[in-house]
Amino acid sequence: MTVRRSTPDRRRRLAALATFALAGALGGAAAPALAQTRAGAMAAVAPMPVEKNPPGDISDNQAFVAWRSPLGFSIQVPEGWARHDLADGALFSDKYNAVRVTVTPSPAAPSIASVRANEVAALQRLPKAVEVLDVRALTLPAGPAVVVRYRANSDPNPVTDKAIRLDCEGVFLWRAGRLATMTLSAPVGADNVDPWRVVTRSFAWAK
Repeated sequence: MTVRRSTPDRRRRLAALATFALAGALGGAAAPALAQTRAGAMAAVAPMPVEKNPPGDISDNQAFVAWRSPLGFSIQVPEGWARHDLADGALFSDKYNAVRVTVTPSPAAPSIASVRANEVAALQRLPKAVEVLDVRALTLPAGPAVVVRYRANSDPNPVTDKAIRLDCEGVFLWRAGRLATMTLSAPVGADNVDPWRVVTRSFAWAK
């Protein structure tokens, strides 16, 4: 029998997958809410109803500000959003809108096949009624990327205790042994195509 050892790279990879999967289920809640998801809660759940008048449209005249991470990257995010610093990046949020960006070690660039086998599989194990819409390649100014579009239930709002259905997008970029993961989420039906494009295209590795 062959025993597969748990190497440091493998452990970091598994931790990064868990971070990505949980990030997609954010509903504007602060980072500590991530810790509330337990393995025993993985039972099937139904998708939350789509809001008739979804909150969360980002204004057409929304200003963006550059944020530079000590981890060696920069990104533009909507001005005025709350920021929660993380050990591997940051979470920016406003109500049910969220942008999370992290950088973790990874030995190889992601491919559509590897993302389906790893990140998508991790998402589908979450108790968030995850529905994966597509996985595709994309070229960004920072380099080639893989994008996962999916829907998921949000965590309950800490004030109203209400959960809603979210549109989510996970974007994966790699350079020199480091994987950047951008996770964007907003209520289903919110018109955030252009703002999300600003965010994802603004990501840049430090020179």
